[in-house]
Amino acid sequence: MALCRELLQHPGFIGLIFLMFSYGWDMYQQNRAERMHNLQEMRKQLLKENCKHDKEATSKRKHGFEDISDSELKHLIVDDKHGIIYCYIPKVACTNWKRVMFVLKQGEPYQDPSSISGSMVHVPGTLPLLKSLPRIEIKAKLKHYTKFLFVRDPFIRLTSAYRDKFEKDNDFYYDTFARDILRLYGNQPNPPQTMAEASASGVHISFYNFIQYLLDPQTERELPFEPHWRQMHRLCHPCLIQYDFIGHQETLQEDAEQLLNTLKLQNSIKFPASYDNITAPESLSGWFRTVPLVERRKLYKLYETDFRLFGYRKPDELLDG
Repeated sequence: MALCRELLQHPGFIGLIFLMFSYGWDMYQQNRAERMHNLQEMRKQLLKENCKHDKEATSKRKHGFEDISDSELKHLIVDDKHGIIYCYIPKVACTNWKRVMFVLKQGEPYQDPSSISGSMVHVPGTLPLLKSLPRIEIKAKLKHYTKFLFVRDPFIRLTSAYRDKFEKDNDFYYDTFARDILRLYGNQPNPPQTMAEASASGVHISFYNFIQYLLDPQTERELPFEPHWRQMHRLCHPCLIQYDFIGHQETLQEDAEQLLNTLKLQNSIKFPASYDNITAPESLSGWFRTVPLVERRKLYKLYETDFRLFGYRKPDELLDG
């Protein structure tokens, strides 16, 4: 005890402790940065390898950027001030990343992205899209700008889309999708005309109805999948566009911090915290309980390319009989 008191009273002891703490913290940060860098390299390498072998992602129709139409580039947001291109995927933190892109567009001093209205950043025309530029400019910016996207476990993303668009009162999605789904798969030959009437009478599409709709070949023949449940690779074309950063929803805050560091924006922008409507992986078995095994397997086939390209584990517990 006397020795401890003597050390604490020594004028250089506190400084030594501070130096040791600082060194330890620096080493922790260095190791963390190295680990995150290695993770990025692994994700990009996995994507590259799978793109070589995936017939759907590298179909005969599409060999390179020239084969992508302007309409297929409508999910790429461009920021010329910072040389950034972001491909947004609905149900993968896209509202918060759009907030960040909006703040960057406005310039310094940067607003807090959390203060920006979520509904406002989804209004068409609010953020500049790559597809609006001449083709030669598009090609140059894809070559020189930093390109990033964020992805998510495909089945969890689907579940989140169902919860957001069909469990909540949403007039647009009820009118555009739910009435037809109820009529075709929900044993409702004459579904309520409005969302309000459906809610009052307790009528809603089940998760299984939603899966039936996705698996119906007629769905894709009539229109491409709506972006909230369209396959991620079909929105961002990762086998034809070389992304510099691949973030995952499952490590969102950590990946966001790393990306902002890479862009030299870590001291200027704080990525908004995300808490609500997070669908946990362990809840999947409950959601898929009502979906027959044969249809679970068909659904996996429908989204298999996303699972493989982005390194998500095949959910054998849902697919094995």
